[in-house]
Amino acid sequence: MDATALPAFQAQLHTALAKPPTETRRIFHGRGRCWPGLEQLTADWLKGPSAGQLLISLFKEPEPALLTRLLAMLNELVTTPVWQQSGARSLLLQHRSRDGSPLEVIWGELNASPVVHEHALAYQLSLGKNQNHGLFLDMRLGRQWVKKQAWGKRVLNLFAYTCGFSVAAMAGGAEQVVNLDMAKAALSRGRDNHRLNQHDLSRVSFLGHELFKSWGKVRKLGPYELIIIDPPSFQKGSFALTRDYGKILRRLPELLTPQGTVLACVNDPDIDCQFLIDGMAAQAPTLRFVQRLDNPPEFTDVSPEAGLKALVFAQG
Repeated sequence: MDATALPAFQAQLHTALAKPPTETRRIFHGRGRCWPGLEQLTADWLKGPSAGQLLISLFKEPEPALLTRLLAMLNELVTTPVWQQSGARSLLLQHRSRDGSPLEVIWGELNASPVVHEHALAYQLSLGKNQNHGLFLDMRLGRQWVKKQAWGKRVLNLFAYTCGFSVAAMAGGAEQVVNLDMAKAALSRGRDNHRLNQHDLSRVSFLGHELFKSWGKVRKLGPYELIIIDPPSFQKGSFALTRDYGKILRRLPELLTPQGTVLACVNDPDIDCQFLIDGMAAQAPTLRFVQRLDNPPEFTDVSPEAGLKALVFAQG
């Protein structure tokens, strides 16, 4: 972080808050490297039914003097008319590089479990306990795509986390959704997300299992017209992207219907789209590449291949 770039960050926040989004959105994405000197900063507007919370995330610990400058800027922000008219409930700073990713309340009152909205769907977040709050905002258009594709389909959601794709699929009229993730606490939050949206839970399954030990159960609940794969780059003891993604791809033909579709995702800046395209050709050659989904415009990256990659493949 560069102190001379902080006025640009301040100006962007002022612009965004002058007319804040009506739903949850990222409003500053320094991680896309389009703002020199601000590469370690992001700002998310977490908007619920009423007030919003502004979450600033700091991905690398700056020098003490620079952190002091940032805090002074944020404390100045909350005194401005733009802030006061924004409807904000709190201003939060998350130190993502520190142990436990602690959350600092700069102003206002923290709502640690806010319900936020995206595309008119509700999701409950968890602030201050984990590095990630429960909804990856760069996948906004991916969830929208799933909602549009899901009507009448059986959907398999691998690495489901808090079931954002599942909520979108059910909202789009999916017949059945199977969520699999080894983190049972995340799946429990996913069940809550479905309840928030008044979904029929008899049509949603939650499997708290390690994927590579559960193929039989996953196959038994299929076949599926739509499979979503959105893994972490690394999950200790269970998954490493470059080592294990191919093991999933080779299973796809036996899990899909003859006209089935796959949304395969990678969010590692060092791995490009070709990794998935080549991997699919080698492991599941009956699936052809169809398209890469756009990323939300607020996640613009100086290198498109460094951002989220969400690729669609289809049988035949």
